[in-house]
Amino acid sequence: MMELKGKRVLVVGLGKSGLAAALFLRRQGAQVTVSDVRSAEALANDIPKLLDEGIMVESGGHGLLTFRRQDLIVVSPGVPLNTPELVQARGVGLPIIGEIELAAQFLQGRMIAITGSNGKTTTTALLGEILKAAGMTTLVGGNIGVPVVSLIEKSTPETWSVLEVSSFQLESTSQFHPAISVILNITPDHLDRHGTVENYAMAKERIFAEQDANDAVVLNADNARAAEAAKRSPARVFWFSTERSVEQGAWLEAGFAVYRPEKDAAVETIMPVSSIPLKGAHNVENVLAAVCAARLAGAPAEAIRGATESFKAVEHRLEYVATHNGVEFYNDSKATNVDATAKAIAAFPSGVHIILGGKDKGSSYAVLADLLRSRARAVYTIGAAAAKIESDLRGVVPICSCETLESAVSAAAKDARPGEVVLLAPACSSYDQFENYEQRGRVFKELVARRGGKA
Repeated sequence: MMELKGKRVLVVGLGKSGLAAALFLRRQGAQVTVSDVRSAEALANDIPKLLDEGIMVESGGHGLLTFRRQDLIVVSPGVPLNTPELVQARGVGLPIIGEIELAAQFLQGRMIAITGSNGKTTTTALLGEILKAAGMTTLVGGNIGVPVVSLIEKSTPETWSVLEVSSFQLESTSQFHPAISVILNITPDHLDRHGTVENYAMAKERIFAEQDANDAVVLNADNARAAEAAKRSPARVFWFSTERSVEQGAWLEAGFAVYRPEKDAAVETIMPVSSIPLKGAHNVENVLAAVCAARLAGAPAEAIRGATESFKAVEHRLEYVATHNGVEFYNDSKATNVDATAKAIAAFPSGVHIILGGKDKGSSYAVLADLLRSRARAVYTIGAAAAKIESDLRGVVPICSCETLESAVSAAAKDARPGEVVLLAPACSSYDQFENYEQRGRVFKELVARRGGKA
């Protein structure tokens, strides 16, 4: 554990994890300052809590001297590491870490860390339920909504902490060391921040950078970039696949999810695929990844099957909302990149009215063209990325420019026929019109609820 008592520590970015980190650091005896570019008015809900704890707050921008007067800087995931003040602080030798790096220094027990372009939250939540069903002391947190530092007080040497970790969180790690790491997939995402797919993949691969031969990494054999990571992993490699058998790991065989702990070992039957309650082929991949990680952690097959069969879709992840006039409405606001949106469209055979748009993340929407031709009736665009989406998809299916989510829901509901689907799967982040994807999803559900129908 790092010594924090009496140390001057700056927390950059007052999001959920930044607030939790600042309060934790203060309880450890550090002299804490928080710096955020947002105004004092925007931070009004959090500033009183911080001041009551003796934490200094700098709002409305970052002061260079504030950064230089510290012994340690803890950066929130939403703050890019190339922020000028951080670059200069790094140049004078100040240590800069992220919230999960800080938390991992104090978290007791063993960690399972899960990353990927898509499926992280569902797999993390499912794996947490499986381990609990197996009677294992389990905590769940990270990018799923609970800061990792908030888990420290509850952790014990027997605890398994199941953590969803993003590329933003991983790029600021140096000693983060999970016992089991999982990379579900790597497809283009966050190019507005990482610049290239290669940089993005390198950030993802930091999940196993500190692992060794006593640890395990679980990789998607069907995803080229995730599979490529095996060449650089210092840990034992396990696979999951929906397309073929693997030497060690989980796959599909004769309608069942099966698992093999090592090459030439007996194959274990875990559960029939038909008992997986989640919609979409991509969720079968998520289940197989959870099967692999759960067996590596010691959970028996019966716990895996029982927890999976009773598992409900996570909010904002291909979430059924309601049926109105024979039209089903689905909320996949967490589909914040093109690949996630493709998986959402593929979950429905036809008759999809899809709402796309938000803040562009640098990917092409043209890759959706074939799926849209075969399964969609129309596209409804919203937000800052609307013009780019319309340009990339012109002539593929009818496109309705709606600007706002309210207008898009209204137009899609009017156009859709009984038996068809209205799907929010934006392929963009939400930050142009909403605080986050959760707010966007909640607004969508409220708009659907106003139309009536059966939930």
